[in-house]
Amino acid sequence: MMYSPFRHINAVFSKRHPIHLTFFVTRQCNAACPFCFYLRTADTCQSPADELSLAEIRKISLSFGDLLWLAFSGGEIYLRDDLPEISRVFYTNNRPAIMLFPTNGLLPGRIRDMTEQILRDCPKSVIAVKLSLDGLHEDHDRLRRTPGSFAKTMETYGQLSELLDRYPHFELGVNTVFCSDNQDQMDSIIDFVSDMEDIKTHTISLVRGNLAQRSFTAIDPGKYRHAIERLEENLKTKDSSRTYRFRGARIKAAQDVLQRNLISRTLDEGKRLIPCYAGSLNLVLTESGEVYPCEILGRGLGNIRDHGYNIQRLLLSDRAKAVLNSISDSQCYCTHECNLMTNILFNLRLYPTLAREYLYIK
Repeated sequence: MMYSPFRHINAVFSKRHPIHLTFFVTRQCNAACPFCFYLRTADTCQSPADELSLAEIRKISLSFGDLLWLAFSGGEIYLRDDLPEISRVFYTNNRPAIMLFPTNGLLPGRIRDMTEQILRDCPKSVIAVKLSLDGLHEDHDRLRRTPGSFAKTMETYGQLSELLDRYPHFELGVNTVFCSDNQDQMDSIIDFVSDMEDIKTHTISLVRGNLAQRSFTAIDPGKYRHAIERLEENLKTKDSSRTYRFRGARIKAAQDVLQRNLISRTLDEGKRLIPCYAGSLNLVLTESGEVYPCEILGRGLGNIRDHGYNIQRLLLSDRAKAVLNSISDSQCYCTHECNLMTNILFNLRLYPTLAREYLYIK
């Protein structure tokens, strides 16, 4: 039996324990995307030697309870040789309902082999791999400044597709970063992904963070609105084979629609529209052990190495309490999809709107 996401329904009423962890397992990357906020932060010279070891990760994992969602991030996560072992540690200790593996797709054979190992080791978790696709053919290569990237990603898609029939808990999707340089090509990208037979979900992530080239953030809110309306139309007019396969798939699809609409409104209104659970339900862990309430806020809660690898001990520190208290008092707002997911699913007041979207999902 699969680990059920509904185990965490009590978090609607009590938000005392993190159930959504984003873990940046490495800063190393084999692409050169100029719109990547993470590779352009202050400590980009960090070496692999500074990364948390598997033994350290095991200690950290033991200090967490059950997780709803575990999202790996980076860097290119498949560059860590021990990614399957890291996945198995969290699977054993934290029983995540969903484990997310985003990738640029540049290492087809390696990605396939590691993914199949993870699928074998973690049979009760949904294993979702998201291929990055930010343009078509040469446009994708140019935008990511990585020649041959599109062809490699398509090769990875072909190899991962072969695993779908053998592993029913495997989700294969595409994610597109929406930025100024590709906003005029979104219709063609959406059409292309819709024709990829084995891709069940297409998500769009709005460019974010403190980029070296701010021009990528100069997006047209109207073009973003058009793109999300196209995705919503696909969800509501096509059959259910074009959405997630896991239990609760329609709820997640409805949340996707509501989430994108909230992002669009946030762009228009320039303010926080719903309560934020960053630091209470959501946490971010970096490859060097720094803990943040979210990816956007630059003020960290501390380094977990300084707290005996115990997340609960870190969260009870004076520094962490001060940062977490400041979130509810501040006027910060963002369009970060991962945080908004939790902010929607565990906000009782949004359930009528969520139910309305749910009824329209095919």
